[in-house]
Amino acid sequence: MSESSGSKGQNLKIQNHKDLYVWQLAMDSAMHIYEATKKLPTEEKYSLVDQIRRSSRSVAANIAEAWRKRRYEAAFVAKLSDAEAEACETQTWLEFCKRCGYLPESRTTELDRMYDDILGKLIAMINGAKNWTIIKTKDSK
Repeated sequence: MSESSGSKGQNLKIQNHKDLYVWQLAMDSAMHIYEATKKLPTEEKYSLVDQIRRSSRSVAANIAEAWRKRRYEAAFVAKLSDAEAEACETQTWLEFCKRCGYLPESRTTELDRMYDDILGKLIAMINGAKNWTIIKTKDSK
């Protein structure tokens, strides 16, 4: 199984979810969110900080779950769709950070673009789900 939407142009065999370029991007982006939110006001600790960290981490987690559910196209697509939704949620929390003046606009723009990249790769995987799912036939054992 080759990864067509996110292996930096390389045609590598994907052994597990950690080999997926989109998962690597999601992990890196979540770590960037973690670092950026360390600077947010303490009164946002249990609201904005908690929400954006959870949603950013959930992107990578849902991609990992999708990888393990690729035996069933609908389950695979559903988990990728969850990852897509969490990425959009993260972008919304980033917009709050920008509008509240918690993070510089340049930083929120950079992070937002990272999630746009992830979203593009997730959409490509969803649209090409048949290329990713494991199809068992009568001949396969």
